[in-house]
Amino acid sequence: MKIAIPVNDKSLENGVCQSFGRAPYFLIHDIESKENTFLNNSAALSRGGAGVKAAQMIADNEVDALLTPRCGDNAAGILKVAKIKLYKTEGDSIEDNIKAFNEGKLSPLMDIHPGLHDHGGR
Repeated sequence: MKIAIPVNDKSLENGVCQSFGRAPYFLIHDIESKENTFLNNSAALSRGGAGVKAAQMIADNEVDALLTPRCGDNAAGILKVAKIKLYKTEGDSIEDNIKAFNEGKLSPLMDIHPGLHDHGGR
């Protein structure tokens, strides 16, 4: 099983990014092998549609679950079609969120917002 988390840097120490679509990077963590891969989020500087582009990138990487503080409705729609489950992160610690996910302690992400439009890449 693979999970994805929007992160601020290519490091487990730097924390969960508060934005899904505009996160600079995504951590892909394989639960079984414990292998971590960091992906550059090419959608982060998009003028529009960053969440949709980021969601497609997550789906293309065959992720099973996304741990994130928030997600827009267009991105959530793509993730739902790809059968990727959404969970709400708790706090900023990447490692604590991975541990909480493994222990079944993260709640499903229910608060899907309308999206934040036109705030990047100018």
